[in-house]
Amino acid sequence: MVRILGKASSINVRKVLWTCTELGVAFEREDWGSGFRSTQEPEFLALNPHAMVPVLVDGDAVLWESNTICRYLATRYGDNSLLPRDPLLRAYVEQWMDWQATELNNAWRYAFMGLVRNSAAHQDAGLIAASVDGWNRHMGILERQLEKSGAYVAGSKFTLADIVLGLSTNRWRMTPIERPALPAIDAWMNRLQRRPGCGEWCTNGTP
Repeated sequence: MVRILGKASSINVRKVLWTCTELGVAFEREDWGSGFRSTQEPEFLALNPHAMVPVLVDGDAVLWESNTICRYLATRYGDNSLLPRDPLLRAYVEQWMDWQATELNNAWRYAFMGLVRNSAAHQDAGLIAASVDGWNRHMGILERQLEKSGAYVAGSKFTLADIVLGLSTNRWRMTPIERPALPAIDAWMNRLQRRPGCGEWCTNGTP
């Protein structure tokens, strides 16, 4: 059984939990982060000096960074379906995972912090509007990819790219902003609902 350190409301923790559910990996989760045990405690910092959740402990192995943890789990416990062995197919999955972590996350951060987290440091109306515009523009990129693939983000099969981007898309849908109609994304999210763990870890009412 692996240990997952991080509160279940964290979008990055939920990536790992959904991946474990898909793989049938037994886990024990511990509440760390805002509202729970502080990630500044020496016990946590010894595992992750960046003081961020999630952290995975698997025997003697300790990992942080959610997308890296998901890759590790899929490689160690999977059958090459969530993260293909073929170098090119794997690269397709990983490029969309990296895009989620860099380009897409940077687009939504200001608007989400201001509108959902009510952060006092993120209340500039112009910057919120610019963030919403960038967020919608990036979701348009995902829409065109899904139109091309006809099924899932990296192609015809469900992969880790769908887990990380499914969670990001759920956040987009639940944030109180004006959104364009993106039918390929709607159809894809309906397909994701049939996956193990999606209802519990993705479309569970938590943005």
